Amino acid sequence: RLAAARGMNLVLVDVQADALEKAAAEFSHVEVLARVVDVAKAEPMEALAAAVQERFGVPHFVFNNAGVGSGGLIWENALSDWEWVLGVNLMGVVHGVRLFTPMMLAAAKADPAYHGHIVNTASMAGMLNPPNMGVYNVSKHAVVSLSETLYQDLSLVTDQVHASVLCPFFVPTGISQSHRNRPSEFAAAKPTKSQLISQAQTDKAVSSGKLTAADVAAMVFDAIDHHKFYIFSHPQALAGVQTRLEDVMLLRNPTDPFADKPEIGAALRAKLRAD
Repeated sequence: RLAAARGMNLVLVDVQADALEKAAAEFSHVEVLARVVDVAKAEPMEALAAAVQERFGVPHFVFNNAGVGSGGLIWENALSDWEWVLGVNLMGVVHGVRLFTPMMLAAAKADPAYHGHIVNTASMAGMLNPPNMGVYNVSKHAVVSLSETLYQDLSLVTDQVHASVLCPFFVPTGISQSHRNRPSEFAAAKPTKSQLISQAQTDKAVSSGKLTAADVAAMVFDAIDHHKFYIFSHPQALAGVQTRLEDVMLLRNPTDPFADKPEIGAALRAKLRAD
């Protein structure tokens, strides 16, 4: 919506056809290319990149935003959990970067007036390692690393294409129910106790978030306008990042993530240790 308000053509991609159709129907005053794509898969993403270039030319903005969630104790995640979450959360970003960055660099080389920006959506779980959600943490740390490297690599070769990483905290979106679109090839096993606990906690945290997706989108465009790399929806959560980095610098064992709210940690431990 913010992009349309700026007069941009839109490329909308989703794996859920009805949601995509509903979103695309909102826009009558800008050009829209809407495609159902599983971002985890190389061939559909390659077809998307070709379709974008054919319809609109090289994009100025690329938002690698698809994400799914899966929790539980890290050794209890099935191989299918790893394949599904890393496929969407990490390989979706990989495909977006590997396909669109060369197009954008070519456009920059051909036109000194061209400017582009890539925004990869990670999470505060890419900066912290909250317990009982290990697969998600791993995927989002990888996106932060990819994005920081992308920023540095771009700076070596151009001043016209930039990158940012978005690290939201708990924002009311559909991610807590992302299993609704889980492919049959990665069918989930019967959830373990830790996975049920994680799902309940995530549902509560996501639904109670005060910032909306629209609020975060506005932060993203502000960051693009000012060439800011790190985008944090909840800057207050950076205190935990500082503690984690101090643990590393001081060679200190990881700090209890519930140190400031011990009752939450105690309740979680009691649930997980109960027979």
